[in-house]
Amino acid sequence: MSSIRHLVDLEMDLPENAIIDGIWQEEVEVEGEEGLDFYPPDADMEDDEDDMDEGEEEDDEDEDEYDPEEEAEMFAEEHRISDSELADLQREAESRALEDLATQAELTSASTDNVTVRSEAVTAIIRRLLQAHGGSIRVSSARAAPASGGANDEEDPDEDEDEDAFYYNRWGPPRSAAKFFSPVAQPSKAGMDLLRSGEFGSVDLSLKKFRRKKTPLPRVLRDRELNGGAKTREQLGRTYVPNSHGTIVGLYGANVYSGQFSADSSFFYTCSQDFMLHVYDTTAPPSAQIQRPPYPQQRYRRWGVDDSEDHQTTMKTVKSMRGNPGSWTITDVDLSPDNERMIYSSITSTIYMAKTRDPTDEEQVPLHFHDRTSRRARGAWDDDGDFGIWSCRFSADGTEVVAGAGNRQDGLLFVYDLQAQRRVLKITAHEDDINSCCWADTASGNVLISASDDTFVKVWDRRSLSGGKPSGVLVGHTEGITNVAPKGDGRYVISNGKDQGLRLWDLRKMRSSQEFEAMPRAHYGIPDWDYRSGAYRTPRYLAHPQDCSVMTFRGHTVLRTLIRCHFSPAATTGSSYVYSGSADGKIHIWSLDGKIVQILDRAKALPISFDASSEAPPPASRRNNSGVIVRDVSWHSSEPVMMSSAWAGPRMASSVARHEWKGFGKNGMTLEDVLEKETAESAERSMPGAFASVMRHDY
Repeated sequence: MSSIRHLVDLEMDLPENAIIDGIWQEEVEVEGEEGLDFYPPDADMEDDEDDMDEGEEEDDEDEDEYDPEEEAEMFAEEHRISDSELADLQREAESRALEDLATQAELTSASTDNVTVRSEAVTAIIRRLLQAHGGSIRVSSARAAPASGGANDEEDPDEDEDEDAFYYNRWGPPRSAAKFFSPVAQPSKAGMDLLRSGEFGSVDLSLKKFRRKKTPLPRVLRDRELNGGAKTREQLGRTYVPNSHGTIVGLYGANVYSGQFSADSSFFYTCSQDFMLHVYDTTAPPSAQIQRPPYPQQRYRRWGVDDSEDHQTTMKTVKSMRGNPGSWTITDVDLSPDNERMIYSSITSTIYMAKTRDPTDEEQVPLHFHDRTSRRARGAWDDDGDFGIWSCRFSADGTEVVAGAGNRQDGLLFVYDLQAQRRVLKITAHEDDINSCCWADTASGNVLISASDDTFVKVWDRRSLSGGKPSGVLVGHTEGITNVAPKGDGRYVISNGKDQGLRLWDLRKMRSSQEFEAMPRAHYGIPDWDYRSGAYRTPRYLAHPQDCSVMTFRGHTVLRTLIRCHFSPAATTGSSYVYSGSADGKIHIWSLDGKIVQILDRAKALPISFDASSEAPPPASRRNNSGVIVRDVSWHSSEPVMMSSAWAGPRMASSVARHEWKGFGKNGMTLEDVLEKETAESAERSMPGAFASVMRHDY
């Protein structure tokens, strides 16, 4: 039996509302390690024939009836696939792919009338079949099987097939999108205005690198006398930008979806696709010993990884916890401001909250965001909502949770009161899923930010939610938005878009609700393009015609997954940098003037077994690092240290790496040590005779 026919037969095990019959593919080309080529059966399958009206005749010009045995013989004759390979492929579908797909939100909540969703179900199953083979898949013009007697059954011969083709290169390296945009050669005026505004740290520090004239010696001596000569924390923080490719400090048997420092950077925490959550103590540098923290006894192994792929780390593990096996993956996780609690979402209508410090406490409190429609007792893992939550964040005081969700029709924004133990706000906020949400500032919980696949970032003030309309809309992206992050001052936010742009917004320049409603609802993105394909196309527009963003940063690649972006720490850099992961396997750091400051190649990270105190360089790795995707990055709040969470391509595994300013972390050196050294040197310069010493050694 052909594998493609076998896929259609598998529909009996899918949810009733995710039937995939009635979908046919014109062409399915599979190119993997063995060069497999599959071609689908005719649209006139037996199930379709049974559904035809009585007395209705089939088209005489249809192609011959599909014969799976004949196709199998053809494959064998052309040496394209062996019997054992075909059997292995079918077992893969039955034992792994089907189980995963049946739990996905897009299937369980899909309508049978949604042709696109049912088509995605077919291609998703094919992708899962080839997971172990590293193949790429091309599915052209997936559409509903033509009904007999329809007026629009014939295909337009002039239609551009390449435009309609959807190219999946699921396990091949994503293609860099940087070639579509010109690199920034000169500082942007808008960015320079931001640096001069004083809202991003010291103005003098921001503009120092643009001054061509050397500072006169008398002014140097005067400044040293006035401030003691010691550099400030911000001066050091702006100087010591992480610039190493990193060293692996954690290995995982599944893709890590989020990895972040706590607000005070004393903890680092991750969530991954095997529904595991880990919390680490980062007050001490990584150990030279590789640890294998024990997993909970009932570990959920969605991907069936081997023991050899279990978690390994050189960080001190505080807690490893198995989360509720929701839908597909844990999409987001957040720590409370006091680091005592953790919340996470998994594309269901329930968020779970757990304690972080006690490794023996396995209690997880459900926070139900759906409408209670019955009085029955609700179990710990019950979920009867019709939407899935993608993003969640604690408020600054830790008393509320904001959550962004989607139900295939609308984007929903919620607020949950932890003290009252109930949902206190629900807004139908967008026309598509909300991929990311946050609080605008750390001073209050009044202003909410939501970012959606409908390409818009919306601002909501809880004090003036009249008619459910936003206070304003940030317009500029042409494709869906993957992440939104606040500066924390209630004025500035940044967002990552599938249009390959990271945009910086000033909430004081947002479009009003009235202006937004007057805009035409046109699509300015690329037609029939999906960012999961791993390849970007030539954009029709670089920005929405009503673009109100302040700055756009480019050079990274936002493909395959919801790549995240952030501001640099305020305490050490004045938030004067923005940074992002990238599907090209790199970490991109920009100055606010638009120029790239650093690009760190995650594929060149040193192995977890490398001893950081060793002077000898590690041997060159023979592992193929192509396909590395940096999904999330986090910058330490007080040290020049970054942690990046990256996927390892087709291996369905991932790692966390620690990046420093080169040589900074050796022998446990910290920013406090540098400040102390600067202070001591300043004291020496203030002693009698120091002027001659300064003249002799410094100039």
